[in-house]
Amino acid sequence: MSAQWSSQGVKRVSKVICIMGESGSGKTTAMRTLDPQTTYYIDCDGKGLAWKGWKTAYNAEHKNYKKVRDIQQIQGILSGISDKAPQVKTVVIDTLNTCMLDHEIKEMKNGGYGKWVDLTQFVWEVCSLAGKLREDLTVLIVMHSETIRDDFGYSFTRIKTNGRKLEKVVLESLFGTVLLAKRTEDGRYVFETQAKNSTAKSPMGAFETFEIDNDMAKVLKALDEF
Repeated sequence: MSAQWSSQGVKRVSKVICIMGESGSGKTTAMRTLDPQTTYYIDCDGKGLAWKGWKTAYNAEHKNYKKVRDIQQIQGILSGISDKAPQVKTVVIDTLNTCMLDHEIKEMKNGGYGKWVDLTQFVWEVCSLAGKLREDLTVLIVMHSETIRDDFGYSFTRIKTNGRKLEKVVLESLFGTVLLAKRTEDGRYVFETQAKNSTAKSPMGAFETFEIDNDMAKVLKALDEF
């Protein structure tokens, strides 16, 4: 795993962005505008991508697509890309929740608190690693969201996690940018860049509005200076 240092002695590392949203909110579709020649797609769900013609752009022959949901294997892929694949500038992990569920199911026969500690450690480690790779690499971690409602009717949307241990960790703290994918009432698919009733957040000045098109190429261009 490589990293660079600036002339001021500040360590330069990769950029990690979270895209959260409910099923059908346009999370995967937003990736359609990424350049497949510089993008590596980790398909944790194993269901393929969400737009016509994706198989010609992302496949084993092009060495830019893999179906895998084992978190430790994903860590190995991230490190390998950082060290040995300089042509790759963007990595997509879609979705991390499937990796959580896969781990949980495999550990169902093992009772006790230990399996939740392991899951928390694996998820924390892969998110942390994503932000410690080479400087010109961006890792997009796609996750499901959940909306919590209290007794007073107030609702709040956050990253969906498995187990209370992960809830206490607050995964959003590992990302400088968290975008909330959603479908508007008039049928548009958008990202919320900041919201008072969710954990969506973005750097100050990166976006002119709190709601933008779900075009990931444009998002990365807007965040290029941050």
